[in-house]
Amino acid sequence: MQALNYKPVHTSEKEAALRKQVRLFLAEYGPFDTPNLIDSWSVCDPKFSRALAGKGWLGMTWPTEYGGGNKSYLERYVVIEELLAAGAPVGAHWVADRQSGPLLLRFGTEEQRLEFLPKIVHGECFFAIGMSEPNSGSDLSSIKTRAERVEGGWLVNGSKIWTSWAHVCQQMITLVRTSPPSDNRHAGLSQFIVDLNAKGITLRPIVNLAGEQHFNEIFFDDAFVPDDRVVGELGEGWSQVMAELAFERSGPERFLSSYQLLEAGIKTLREANKTQQATIVIGQFVARLMVLRQMSLSVANQLQAGKLPVNEASVVKDLGTSFEQELAEALRLILDREPRSTAKTGVERLLSDAILKAPSFSLRGGTREILRGVIARGLGLR
Repeated sequence: MQALNYKPVHTSEKEAALRKQVRLFLAEYGPFDTPNLIDSWSVCDPKFSRALAGKGWLGMTWPTEYGGGNKSYLERYVVIEELLAAGAPVGAHWVADRQSGPLLLRFGTEEQRLEFLPKIVHGECFFAIGMSEPNSGSDLSSIKTRAERVEGGWLVNGSKIWTSWAHVCQQMITLVRTSPPSDNRHAGLSQFIVDLNAKGITLRPIVNLAGEQHFNEIFFDDAFVPDDRVVGELGEGWSQVMAELAFERSGPERFLSSYQLLEAGIKTLREANKTQQATIVIGQFVARLMVLRQMSLSVANQLQAGKLPVNEASVVKDLGTSFEQELAEALRLILDREPRSTAKTGVERLLSDAILKAPSFSLRGGTREILRGVIARGLGLR
């Protein structure tokens, strides 16, 4: 049986200096709209993303020949941590910087790297994720979107769902079937780079109960994808997606989506006559937060070493989203404030938003049940 690997990691003076730079930048940029502070990595603001690009904080770890900064994963971690803690709207570039770029670095062609990576670094090109499909639930291997070979490329037919911010993105890396299903459910899958403005592609917005358009459904009707937009090897899409999910599941966004609520809750309790029970509850959550941070840092350090810690990343995601869901409920019980969606600022608004969004935290990036299955297989338990 394999064991999980979380070696302790400590940031250095270099990371501390960078942290100060990020905080100064955020202070000068100005405060962010309070209603958007919960889950800010899902808030899309292309202008802010381009401002980060101007500081060299997109594609930080990528080689300089593709426009990257050739920085360490720990330096990138510090920047991401500060942005999330401040509730910065990083959603426009988030997928491209977090996983699409690293995926192309690992599996893409040199032509693909030269075309797309510099654009991502400059905040000129944003990517969406094309994995989930209607009627597939969390069973990614059951996707039905298919690609049929034609002269010079492929014709894609089918649909994708829950594609965050696809309506403002230029490109999407999507998982499709390039061979008929077989006994091996993971075989015959491939990844394509799809131009979201291409003929044969239709986007339909999904408006949530709060009246927000974040998600989209995408339909492919004989959409042509040229051969030079195939990512990696045909038929290796499943293993490539698993590598991609290691980037997606381990970051600090998995436990800092509600950090503004925790900070506001602590401030509110300090100003009131807090009970001993409230102090104990806050202490427990702060302790859990510090443990999750160390686990996430360890995964970042393994990615720096060229490893793909799929099991460790899945555990961070599972524990992190549980932490965030439980935080909203715990603060609701100990704060002498009612959650109010009509409040423009303050802990009442943050608490209302966190309660509204918390159920989704354990769905995106893989449901709790799917993650635990991945972990069990990775550890040789099933």
